[in-house]
Amino acid sequence: MYIFDQGRFLHESEFSISVRNKGLNYGLGCFEGIRAFWNENQKQLFIFRLFDHYKRFYESGKSLNINIPFSPIELFNWTIQLLKINNVREDVYIRPICIKGENTLGPDLIGSFNRVMIYCMQFKHYFSKPALNVSVSSWTRLGSNMIPPQAKPTGGYLNSALASTEAKLNGFDEAIFLTEEGNVSEGPGENIFIIKNNQLMTPPISDDILAGITRDTVMQLAKHELRLPFFEKSLTRSELYSADEAFFTGTAIGIKPIIQIDHRIIGTGEEGQITKEIRTYYDQIVRGRNRKYLSYCTPVY
Repeated sequence: MYIFDQGRFLHESEFSISVRNKGLNYGLGCFEGIRAFWNENQKQLFIFRLFDHYKRFYESGKSLNINIPFSPIELFNWTIQLLKINNVREDVYIRPICIKGENTLGPDLIGSFNRVMIYCMQFKHYFSKPALNVSVSSWTRLGSNMIPPQAKPTGGYLNSALASTEAKLNGFDEAIFLTEEGNVSEGPGENIFIIKNNQLMTPPISDDILAGITRDTVMQLAKHELRLPFFEKSLTRSELYSADEAFFTGTAIGIKPIIQIDHRIIGTGEEGQITKEIRTYYDQIVRGRNRKYLSYCTPVY
């Protein structure tokens, strides 16, 4: 595969990074996760909400004092070019990343040289299981005044790795974080929604979550397609257990039902009807099959 590196396209075998690089040594950087979906009938690759992802990438850099040296529009165009160079004709995950380029020793974010790279990889399923059995983590979600979860900082994902690893070692598929105050936050790489009494609820940004783009898409679907009452509100742990339905959302995971939390059955123990409706809408939209939402989809070819 070819990758993008600081304004040029290189074969992966040509790419190198210094062992002294500060981004590598301290996790000083930010990244994005983007998906592109192949539509076999149209012979077309659609990138989902590409500009929205690069807008968030740029905002992550700004909040972390990491100046991204290219505009969202430049990165938008280079991403399309990268997919064409690689002749991608399948579902892929796209990873833009910006790291501190200096090789100085101190773990600071001062300095103008920041290095932007983009790569893509074949990607089918983040979890192959149709529904998940999850646990509430013993690890607390990073607070907004620690490493801001509203950005996507590379170093901050050690917190995610600890929670996800703990869950899997204990026989679960994934974890759910609580905030320092005990409110439900999100998964290690996913936002969370619950449905109770035909109302859709998700934690607010203030509960240390990322403003997910798939999360926003679900909000739009709830409002415009399902006509479903929707609330951003702080949720307690016990509200998870008593939910009628629950699901994760995220670029990598898509829409994924949660059927058990801490060995408690959620709803009927199967994907709920509302979750299924949302997932079906989403799956159609990302492949360019819903004309109403074609503005979300950037064609590559």
